[in-house]
Amino acid sequence: MAKSKLEQSLADGAHKLLTGLVGAWTGTTKTWFEKDVLADESPMTAEISTLYDGRFISYDYQGSLEGKAFEGKMIIGFDIPYQRFSASWIDTFHMGTQIMLSSGDSGLIGHDGFAILGSYGSPEYGAPWGWRTELKIVNADEIIFTAYNISPEGEDAKATETVYSRK
Repeated sequence: MAKSKLEQSLADGAHKLLTGLVGAWTGTTKTWFEKDVLADESPMTAEISTLYDGRFISYDYQGSLEGKAFEGKMIIGFDIPYQRFSASWIDTFHMGTQIMLSSGDSGLIGHDGFAILGSYGSPEYGAPWGWRTELKIVNADEIIFTAYNISPEGEDAKATETVYSRK
């Protein structure tokens, strides 16, 4: 019997890449508020689990920024019909009461990660800013989440970088 598209993706596609991230992770997060000016470096922990038979993963993390605790959650999936990664992101620091939706039409970056693009802002601050999140899978036991702020004029600057090792 032929495999469904999801079964095939879980066996050797994007969903296999995502479910390979499942587990407990520990690492260090660097944060920049100004281009090339490191503002903070703090420990971070994360738990990645599957949702709905491997259709999605939940990336739940806890850390601190300038001594103040925060936590966040990102639900990440791969949209088979449109061949793109997508995510929803909330946290207790960056997002306030907003939910950022991101997607990446470019698909896999090789077979070692992905990049997704969202935006954030507030009417009181003018045009929204972009936010690009990249996941780089170094190997089965090391991953790097990097995020970039993108100004309304299109200039990008590294905002956060978390290097994780599997616990």
